[in-house]
Amino acid sequence: MDFNKASMHACSREGHICTKKAGVKKLPSTKIELSHNIVGRLQGLDDLARILFPGSRLHQKVFLTIFIELKYAPDQFLPSLNDLCVRYDFSSRTLETVRSKMRRLGLIDHVCRFNHAHGYREGWVFSSRFARTLARLSAKANDFKESKEPTQERKDRDLFRYL
Repeated sequence: MDFNKASMHACSREGHICTKKAGVKKLPSTKIELSHNIVGRLQGLDDLARILFPGSRLHQKVFLTIFIELKYAPDQFLPSLNDLCVRYDFSSRTLETVRSKMRRLGLIDHVCRFNHAHGYREGWVFSSRFARTLARLSAKANDFKESKEPTQERKDRDLFRYL
């Protein structure tokens, strides 16, 4: 029996009643479509939002809201993101989903009140981890391409056996 599908029950007086069985909650997609063509055509924040949050216009809107509010905040520091829910009319659950993805990507970071660099204030700031990670990925790809040690060819060819 598949518990993730809804089943239809018939009742003579009330018609069909759809009952959803308990199942696994579907998490929002973390997939990012990225190619050199897409990056080459990137012109604005809306394009970046479509790349990072494909398939969900609401997540794109929340991403743009967080990014723009943080960009134009004094010292690029926001003490709380919860105010954005009321001001721009979206749920705190959606905000939390987008915020967590932005943090996992390294676009934003949370600073605690013990941080001297931000004046012992707690809040949200831009992070440089995303840019550093992309630069490291590029450097690693070049390193793998350029390394031609005598033993490296054997190691590279051994990879075929395990895939």
